[in-house]
Amino acid sequence: MMGGHHAASGAAAWIAIASTGPYALGWYPLDSTGILIGAMATAGTALVCDWDHRHSTIANSLPPLSNVIAVGIEKASGGHRQGTHSLLGASAFVVLAAMAAQFQMVTPVGKLSIGAGLLCMFMINLAAKALNLFPKSGWITNWLFAVAMAGLVTWFAPDQWGWLPLSMLTGVVIHIVGDMITVGGVPLLWPIVIKPPKFLRRSLVSGIWRANGAFSIPLLGRAGSRREWLVLIPVSGYAMVGMGVAAWTLAQEHWPGMLAAFGGVLPMP
Repeated sequence: MMGGHHAASGAAAWIAIASTGPYALGWYPLDSTGILIGAMATAGTALVCDWDHRHSTIANSLPPLSNVIAVGIEKASGGHRQGTHSLLGASAFVVLAAMAAQFQMVTPVGKLSIGAGLLCMFMINLAAKALNLFPKSGWITNWLFAVAMAGLVTWFAPDQWGWLPLSMLTGVVIHIVGDMITVGGVPLLWPIVIKPPKFLRRSLVSGIWRANGAFSIPLLGRAGSRREWLVLIPVSGYAMVGMGVAAWTLAQEHWPGMLAAFGGVLPMP
């Protein structure tokens, strides 16, 4: 599946999980801030599995650091669509997110979740890049947008970073499922590789249990196919509606207070 489609699927999944609207499941209900920021963060976490490819979107999101990390992950995981696309790889990403959420620092303005904020900021920058939100502005605007979005949670909802591991779990699962429903498949049991017997490799089973040991349910065909686009158009629309509703609610909740605070620092005429 294409990078932008992974990101859109991640955002849509978060809307379904975290929103309590009539169009959502509401399994992990959050307020409008958690819904909006979480959707952007999950759009980013839905791309981390591709950090095993040195030319991927995430590898080029924060050069040269992200490129160096990509090369290391590529070697450690056995190459593209190997370790990071397995149950073991997904678990590792979730553990890292949980560890980041625990890294906090006491400051004059209170306790801040530094680790979660930095991870969320990086994920949102990645999502902005994959979704091509600022095509003419380049990486600087992507990072400014990511800083602003992460700052919203830090300022308005500092106790809500507990959802970050769930965001990571949602993103990596959505990514793996997205790749599994294309013809390439994924090695779910990596580093254990169980290849099908030779007498099955020319049967209908070969499309599901591939010769390299990967598992596939190729409903969408090849990555970037017309079927993939037809499915992702409504998925992207669903994500945009959910995020739009959350953004409008957030503005209604906080805009008067922000205007009052801003007006308090301006000199009176």
